[in-house]
Amino acid sequence: MSESGDDQRTTKKSTGAPLLRIALVNDYEVVVRGLASMLRSYQDVVQIVELDLNKPVSESVDVALCDTFGSTHGDSADVRNLSANPQVERVVVYSWARDEGAIRGAIADGADGYVYKGIPARQLVAALQQICTGGPQVWIDTQGRPPITAGDWPGREEGLTVRESEVLALITQGLSNAEVAERTHLSINSVKTYIRSGYRRIGVTSRTEAVLWGVEHGFRPDRLRVSDPEIPASNGTTGDPDAGPRQEAVPPRHDDEGSIA
Repeated sequence: MSESGDDQRTTKKSTGAPLLRIALVNDYEVVVRGLASMLRSYQDVVQIVELDLNKPVSESVDVALCDTFGSTHGDSADVRNLSANPQVERVVVYSWARDEGAIRGAIADGADGYVYKGIPARQLVAALQQICTGGPQVWIDTQGRPPITAGDWPGREEGLTVRESEVLALITQGLSNAEVAERTHLSINSVKTYIRSGYRRIGVTSRTEAVLWGVEHGFRPDRLRVSDPEIPASNGTTGDPDAGPRQEAVPPRHDDEGSIA
């Protein structure tokens, strides 16, 4: 485990350029470990310092990458807490939401950047580098191109899409449909659609059965901090968050000011 302190940000890779020190933040271990695996190929550029699950970042980092999956207390609380943490230089929100309200809200809450989850890992790394050097704040695909999904999430092995998984995670934690819609920035009709399709995939017919299934299959939040984590290889799976696999995605477009395009 590394010692904390501002001097940690001077860590160098073999070429002499500074490594970007990152803490990955979410409520689920499977999510942050999946994200870490996704970034494994870029260890010459980024260093995953901590995985933080319902724990404050404890070591000095350049970026806290806040994955919004399954957050019951809302993105705003997460962003404000991270922004107030003296160990965190910058906060970047990592989310499926692309609406202006979600993006502007995150920036207003103290986020230094906002990255859409549908971009490939290489663009995520580029976005983090740009955000840390005064580049564009917002990285989203405004062209309507198919997104990709990498990483991991609860229920993936059982066939749930990432959206179905997130909705089920919030239901397992006791949220109503309206609250799920608010947390995920989805319409209430979309939430109901994900509930129906998710129920079919896991073989349940009621909310009570779904909650019990979720409790038994890792859908309750974790509370853990992992320092200097070992990063496993990514399984390489990509795909639309709502459908089948896809091979690639086109990099997002942004303007020079980093504003919402």
